[in-house]
Amino acid sequence: MEILLADDHELFLQGLKFVLESHFKDAHIMCVKDYTELLSEVQKKPFDLIITDLAMPGANFMDALTKIHNILKDTPIIVISAVFGKQIVQKTFEIGVSGYISKSSSNELLLSAIHLVLAGGLYIPRDLLEEATVSPEMQTLKDLSDASNNSDKERKLTNRQIDVLKCLAKGMQNKTIAYELGLTEGTVKVHITVLLKALGVSNRTAAIMEAVKQGYITQSEVGL
Repeated sequence: MEILLADDHELFLQGLKFVLESHFKDAHIMCVKDYTELLSEVQKKPFDLIITDLAMPGANFMDALTKIHNILKDTPIIVISAVFGKQIVQKTFEIGVSGYISKSSSNELLLSAIHLVLAGGLYIPRDLLEEATVSPEMQTLKDLSDASNNSDKERKLTNRQIDVLKCLAKGMQNKTIAYELGLTEGTVKVHITVLLKALGVSNRTAAIMEAVKQGYITQSEVGL
C-alpha cells in the first residue's frame, strides 16, 4: 500500500509515520512538508491513501485539496488538523475529503478512522457532530458517517440520496436540486460527493448509469 503523508511540523510528521509503519507492515510511506511537494508527488504516481495537514505552506487548502482530488479521484484523502470548525469540515467534504481527524486524537481512533475510510466510509469527529446546534449540512454528514459504519453488504443509499440521483438523472444543476428538495447547495454537494464514492464512480453520468444498474433508479427516470 502506498501512503502519502503531508505536514509542515517535522516532529508530528515523523510520529505519524512511525504509527502507520507499526500498523501497516507492508506499506510504503512517503512524507512531504508542504502543499507544493504534495501536489508534485500526486502528479508523479498514484497513492492508496493521502493524509494531510490542513494549514500548510504552498497553497490555500481549498485550492490544494481540490487539485489533489481532481488528480487522484479514487484516492481517499484524510485531513488531520488542529483547525476545527463546522464550516471548514463541511467545505473539505464538499471537495471530496473522506475523513477529518483531530491532531489530539488517540492512535487507536486514528487507525480506526483510517480503516473506515479505506473501506469506503466517511469519518467526521463525533464531538463536532454532537454540538447543540447542527446545520443541515452537518446533519447530512452525521447521517452519512453513521451509515458508513455499516459493513459493505449492509451499506445502502438513503432515500434522500436517491432523490438527489433522480434529480441528477433529469440533468438538474446543484442550485436547482437544492430548490427542488428544500436543501442548501452545500448539502447537495455533500450528497453528490458521497454518492460518487458509494457507487464507485468519478462523475455524475457514471453515477446515473451505475444507479440504474443497481436498481436505485429506473431507465425511464433517466429517459432510456
